[in-house]
Amino acid sequence: MPLQSLVKHIFFDLDKTLWDFESNSRSALEELYHHHQLASLGVHDFDLFFQTYSVINDQCWDLYRKNLINKEYLRHHRFFLTLKNFGIENRPLAKAIGKDYVTLSPTKTALVSGAKELLEHLKGRYWLHIITNGFEEVQRLKLKNTGINYYFQEVITSERAGRRKPDPAIFQFAMIKTGAVPENSLMIGDDLEIDIKGARSNGWKTIWYNPHRKFDPDGGIEIQHLTELISVF
Repeated sequence: MPLQSLVKHIFFDLDKTLWDFESNSRSALEELYHHHQLASLGVHDFDLFFQTYSVINDQCWDLYRKNLINKEYLRHHRFFLTLKNFGIENRPLAKAIGKDYVTLSPTKTALVSGAKELLEHLKGRYWLHIITNGFEEVQRLKLKNTGINYYFQEVITSERAGRRKPDPAIFQFAMIKTGAVPENSLMIGDDLEIDIKGARSNGWKTIWYNPHRKFDPDGGIEIQHLTELISVF
């Protein structure tokens, strides 16, 4: 039976799937790099600063998902470690940048190529939802500021659910809130371990948004561009 006839509820990840995390994060950090005059403190290369932060941010988010650090610690500690890498051990500065970043980054409005086109195509055909590990207030601002909030019936954040992907509990919470069941649920996301394997563990159908053509040993359905789904649905 065709996939589109089985699916009623489509759940999207937000960051790196619909919201262009790389572009928006870079733009916000470049503003903060200049605002906090990091060059004068010895951080002379913004590109290196951004690359360093990106690696450390991923590591800190992994600790957060494993409940090894909390939200508030994550927000500033990723910047403390980044600055420390440049010889700057200044926690007040890290906290100031962390606070400013959480305020500034959701105002950035770049979407992943094809996101708006796909959502417009799916609107009215399926129940559309967000399921994300991002912070509640930040993710809702991203949706509002990019103008895509009205496409979604439910926005399930890890804070709201009390669990983080790939924990099965967040997917179960999503089904309770939306009335979905595994047989009619589809997850679309960019992270194989967190989005795709997490959803599969609950019996959901999945489509991996995989623009970098990484390898999936399970050989599931994947796409390299969001508009590929228009012909599927």
